[in-house]
Amino acid sequence: MDVTHLAAVDSTRAARVLSQVRSARLAGQPAPVAPRPVIERSWERMMRSGVDPDHDVRADPLPREEVQRRRETSVLRHVLPVLREGLLAAADVAHHIMVVADEDGRVLWREGSAPVLRKADGLGFELGADWREDVVGTNGLGTPAVVRRPVQVFASEHFVRSQGGWTCAGAPLTDPRDGRLLGVVDVSGPLETMHPATLSWVGSVAKLAEARLREMHTESLERLRAVAAPVLARLDGRALVVDPDGWTAAVSGMPYARRVALPKSLSAGPRWLPALGLCSVEPLAGGWLLQVADDEPGRRGPARIVLDLRQARRWSVQVLGGAGSWTRELSPRHAELLYLLAVHRSGRTASGLAGDVFGDPARTVTVRAEMSRVRRYLGAFLEHRPYRFAEAAEVEVLLPDDPRDLLPHSTAPAVSSRRRSPAAP
Repeated sequence: MDVTHLAAVDSTRAARVLSQVRSARLAGQPAPVAPRPVIERSWERMMRSGVDPDHDVRADPLPREEVQRRRETSVLRHVLPVLREGLLAAADVAHHIMVVADEDGRVLWREGSAPVLRKADGLGFELGADWREDVVGTNGLGTPAVVRRPVQVFASEHFVRSQGGWTCAGAPLTDPRDGRLLGVVDVSGPLETMHPATLSWVGSVAKLAEARLREMHTESLERLRAVAAPVLARLDGRALVVDPDGWTAAVSGMPYARRVALPKSLSAGPRWLPALGLCSVEPLAGGWLLQVADDEPGRRGPARIVLDLRQARRWSVQVLGGAGSWTRELSPRHAELLYLLAVHRSGRTASGLAGDVFGDPARTVTVRAEMSRVRRYLGAFLEHRPYRFAEAAEVEVLLPDDPRDLLPHSTAPAVSSRRRSPAAP
């Protein structure tokens, strides 16, 4: 059954069917129809984490001062005009509200239909409220943050009973520079306002917001390039100027690299950087000047590579060794790929990884492009033909306590099979 299309024709009947599905699943009985896979997986997470389906459990909302502080420091403030232009006018007419939460699930902005805003207050859907999935159950803000894709939650697809009179469609907003989650934009309203096109509408506006962030980043690199030109003109040897996230503005005496992997906390002085080796680091307005030492970086084998997958949305790889230590947060796709390479220490071909991730060995172009990005920051620690961790590297994988919580966003067949296996490494 296609719930979204049924709801567009008869929302009352669709809500009744979903209520029966939810009740049956919570009671451990056969359901009249299967819930949608994204909803079923979310319900499974809620039952494992102990979210109460019949009672609200609300964290205290943030004080107004803290909401304002987060607004002023959030990158999302720059794309609010895009979100408002794309969503608010239609949302108000359709008796919806637009809600924007940060990466921690805290509601920072709410706008739209005044009557619906008052109804939202009764649900605790208020400024400063915590709408993470593991706090308030399956919902249009928390669930897209976990699975990292747009999700519509209709009626009793919400795990907590009190939210069953609502329909929500949310899309994650990611930083185009590094894939980091910035927050979620959601359009919500009473049950009868549901429309099957809402999800694609919200997802499209989210993509426009991310495009605006890409434009802003390009503009900032142009400004840094103007600062870099006279500095590099005075230097001999290999040097480059990068922004705080490692994106290259200008180079001198060496091939252009689009991005350089930087430690999470970089400071001035001699530093060892992946793929560059020993560098002299100096601050510039809007970035860093990196002067590469005369000696070639060579292969500086790490004592250990730690792949940390314990916490959803906080995946990271850490390299620990005598030549330097650094940590990098991972995008969902890179977390998948590095996990699979850690599982298969003998290596995987591009077609093997394509089968593991997409279930289609022919999708090698996509895999090669992603692995090229991974090798930019892992450098000599990652081999290719086949792709594998360097033989001398000691690789440690930190996994969630419950194998079913492994990379919950992932639909990769190889990852899904590991979730079901208690022997997952």
